[in-house]
Amino acid sequence: MKITYNSVRPDLELPEYGRNIHNMVQHAATIEDREERNKCVKAIISTMGNLFPLLRDTEDYRHKLWDHIFIMSDFKLDVDSPYPRPSRETFEEKPKKVPYPQGEIKFGHYGKTIQRIIHDASLEESDELRPKMALSIGNLMKRTYVQWNPNGVRDEVIAGDLKMLSKGRLVIENPSELTPLSQIMQLVGPLNVPSQQNLNKNRKHKKAKKKRK
Repeated sequence: MKITYNSVRPDLELPEYGRNIHNMVQHAATIEDREERNKCVKAIISTMGNLFPLLRDTEDYRHKLWDHIFIMSDFKLDVDSPYPRPSRETFEEKPKKVPYPQGEIKFGHYGKTIQRIIHDASLEESDELRPKMALSIGNLMKRTYVQWNPNGVRDEVIAGDLKMLSKGRLVIENPSELTPLSQIMQLVGPLNVPSQQNLNKNRKHKKAKKKRK
């Protein structure tokens, strides 16, 4: 029996569907009777959906399957699609360039989102509401800081950073009112903080490595 290797076969337009689906699409394109060709293509569409059931959770998944079957046929398949027939140019068109966000971030560990929140909160006119907002934002900053530096952070540092970023508009008069570090660590979770057991394992591994040398 002669073996045909994939290296000598035509390239697959959508490799995720496999060669058998591509062969089915090519066969459907050769069916002369239009009604039979439509039935065949609908059966292939159903098979494609069964191969990737997760597609059913996406919006207009059947539309995507029909687009895929036209792509696999090199846009030569002539069938009655329930959706507008795509063209090659539609998929070859380059996406529009996405502008890179501009703007200075004073503290990278807080991120731009928190900086934007601070800016918006600092516009609050109510002298009664601003301290409450400052405390809430301070807790958010503390949680973000701990994710960046699991060794902890002083409450005075959080209060100072918030005051500077808000240009003095958001002030935490008593930094000790911020959420305790122990509760922050529970919210962050163990995945972001190296456990003592893992640290001990790393130390033992380094010692063993030095001895081997």
